[in-house]
Amino acid sequence: MSIQVLIPTPLRPYTDKRDTIEVEGQTVGEVLQNLSKKYAQIHQHLYAENGNLRSYVNVYVNDEDIRYLAKDRTPVSEKDTISIIPSIAGGAPSDRSGSGRDGEVEVATAEIENEVILSRDELLRYSRHLIIPEVGISGQKKLKAGKVLMIGAGGLGSPLGMYLAAAGVGKIGIVDFDVVDTTNLQRQVMHSTEDVGRPKLDSARETLKGINPNVEIETYETRLTSENALSLFADYDVIVDGTDNFPTRYLVNDACVLLGKPNVYGSILRFDGQISVFDAKRGPCYRCLYPTPPPPGLVPSCAEGGVLGVLPGIVGTLQALEVIKLLLGEGDPLIGRLVLFDALKFKFRELKLRKNPECPICGPNPTIHELIDYEQFCGITPPQPIEQVDDRTEISVEDLKARLDRGDDVFVLDVREPQEYEIVNLGAPLIPLSELPKRYQELDQSKEIVVHCKMGGRSARAAAFLRQHGFKNVKNLVGGIDAWAERIDPTMARY
Repeated sequence: MSIQVLIPTPLRPYTDKRDTIEVEGQTVGEVLQNLSKKYAQIHQHLYAENGNLRSYVNVYVNDEDIRYLAKDRTPVSEKDTISIIPSIAGGAPSDRSGSGRDGEVEVATAEIENEVILSRDELLRYSRHLIIPEVGISGQKKLKAGKVLMIGAGGLGSPLGMYLAAAGVGKIGIVDFDVVDTTNLQRQVMHSTEDVGRPKLDSARETLKGINPNVEIETYETRLTSENALSLFADYDVIVDGTDNFPTRYLVNDACVLLGKPNVYGSILRFDGQISVFDAKRGPCYRCLYPTPPPPGLVPSCAEGGVLGVLPGIVGTLQALEVIKLLLGEGDPLIGRLVLFDALKFKFRELKLRKNPECPICGPNPTIHELIDYEQFCGITPPQPIEQVDDRTEISVEDLKARLDRGDDVFVLDVREPQEYEIVNLGAPLIPLSELPKRYQELDQSKEIVVHCKMGGRSARAAAFLRQHGFKNVKNLVGGIDAWAERIDPTMARY
């Protein structure tokens, strides 16, 4: 019996770039095992060494999570579809952080009616809201009284902030510590060419104030950490996760659970988007969906994997929609539901999420009672200074340049993708990381090999793979070709 398996973007390099595969099997376990036999490289991404499915990969039959069915023994029929859903890498305590009816953020409605005033300009500005029965004067006052904290002023934060400001959300806080880069402009529409080099917070404040001068913009030019998250979140009604890394995602989740605040989640990669609302008071949290993060480097970031410029506009706008619904207390928020968007096929799919009774932070017997070290939790080690490069397994761009200039017999291997190689390269042979398990025998084990990618993450995995297969003298180029372009040859293109 043939079952349709949907392959997500991060795993398609291991299935010859196919997004849909027909696989034989009577149960989910049989189907996935046969998939692994057909595409051997995908096995390690689905299964741990003990043979169990990895905790950062969820498997659904139609819209049901197999963890709440019969797990890998869940029977399947020809009409079923199996989906593999991996995780993909933005004052004093407030008494208004609770929950009200139908997903409403709890606010003192009578107090709002009496104390929040809409000016004549605001009545005109929001007139298209005011004539909607579900909004009206009362709803617009709720929006004006609302406080929303955005984590990140980038791809997702841009449409999110712009639409929240336009809608009249009274206070918008933004946490970001980055500056505008030319590579941001393809998708981060809150910033312009003239803003390159400026702090994103300065650009964001100007843009949002330009859209709506009635909105209060509070900026926090700092990295979100375990030390400041609770105090930053405390005075806001809704937190919106527009980040692009796993440590911050788990930090945002845990802080929201501890404070009892809803977390409007969005993520993007290439052509795929995800969105949900995590509110531990009424449904699952992010840890219920992904109990543990993937290993560092397994899921590419937007900087490595790319993202279609319009995609964060779609997902960020949907996040803004969910925030507005929460503040108004109207409609059905995405609590207990995960929406997947495939831009290439223009398909939206909705999956059911359930509260995990064994969740370590929102379950009935929590083991996490305070914020932790999330870099350590995600297995990320701080970047080492050049002088601390491990000479046994790594090499700096300066040392590689010196050795090449001396004429040393060093074989440089590029493990990026062909489209990246076309942008800029060192003239080294190309074997993409996804093809390395099939092609590593093309390499000479007697040679000293230096492996590079864009920034060093994929090449570190490639170097480890080669060492596991008998290559004794393999080093990873720290910082990759990006560091080479920055410190060795500034005339090279960067991306």
